[in-house]
Amino acid sequence: MPQTYKVFENLIGLFHYLSFQNLHYFKNNKIRFHYVSMTIFSITTSILIVWMVIIIIFERLRPYRKGLPFFRDGFWTDLVWYTLIQSYFLKIIIFDFIIQPINHSINWSDYQSVKHWSIASQVIFFTITHDFYIYWFHRLQHANKFLWRTHEAHHSGKEVDFLQGSRSHIVEIIINQTIEFLPIIVLGAAPEVLPIKLMLDGMFGMFIHANIDVKLGKWKYIFNSPELHLWHHANYQEVFHANFSTKFSIWDYLFKTVYFPEHKPGNQSNNWGLYYDYPRDYFLQHAFSVKRFEERKLLKFKWFEKYYYLRHILLKKIKSIFGKKNSGV
Repeated sequence: MPQTYKVFENLIGLFHYLSFQNLHYFKNNKIRFHYVSMTIFSITTSILIVWMVIIIIFERLRPYRKGLPFFRDGFWTDLVWYTLIQSYFLKIIIFDFIIQPINHSINWSDYQSVKHWSIASQVIFFTITHDFYIYWFHRLQHANKFLWRTHEAHHSGKEVDFLQGSRSHIVEIIINQTIEFLPIIVLGAAPEVLPIKLMLDGMFGMFIHANIDVKLGKWKYIFNSPELHLWHHANYQEVFHANFSTKFSIWDYLFKTVYFPEHKPGNQSNNWGLYYDYPRDYFLQHAFSVKRFEERKLLKFKWFEKYYYLRHILLKKIKSIFGKKNSGV
């Protein structure tokens, strides 16, 4: 299982990166940095890692869709490009080039009443208000042709699991995370709020996309879960404008956008994802949002064919290198 351990190692590296990004922010702004220390980041990172392991275990023990492989189609694109590389660079863009300039250009002291609240109250406030915003923005993405192109990548997976939540267009992430984290910073929230909020985002993101057959009973009317959100990723007209909630399913019930039949979507490939062909390559997925094309037709160009199969060639070479080493032992 060496590949599995490598996956965990890479994810741990990402969580540590997110923590240091937040530390970098607090240090630059001199906001109670010496009180924050590494403790809160170590705690939230540890919780997130343990939660991820639990999710992965339950995906094996109680799968919503049986037979879904761990290294499913698009796994490495979601892990390497979306979860690790894209997250790294977008955190720099969002915090250093968008939030920081806005925070420094205006005196926000008259609007920082939340800093007098308890940390728990701040976390609850920002979690609920942001989730309410996400519900409406998500709903708008499904109703607006331009915004849909920034969201379709998230729906392109045919095999949905805990890692699916990381597959989001660059523009979508910049909009949503700026709106999520900007108020936390400019309104003077305690420095502990940011890592706790990130932890909750990660926990819910993995949970609602997880391939786990779990029922929340009456709690389903308040909290979102795989049984509701996995339907949102199904390829059915009925759910294209339904189940928009992220953390709190109460929004779908309040605004009558919930879709929750007694049966499951089905286990065939055409029961899930998009009804049209979508590129598998990370860069082509972003290009596709600007200009429609057929991925396979591009293979007639020699340069594209070399690029397209480069990953497979590299993987074969790596496997052959390790194969030779193992045979020589």
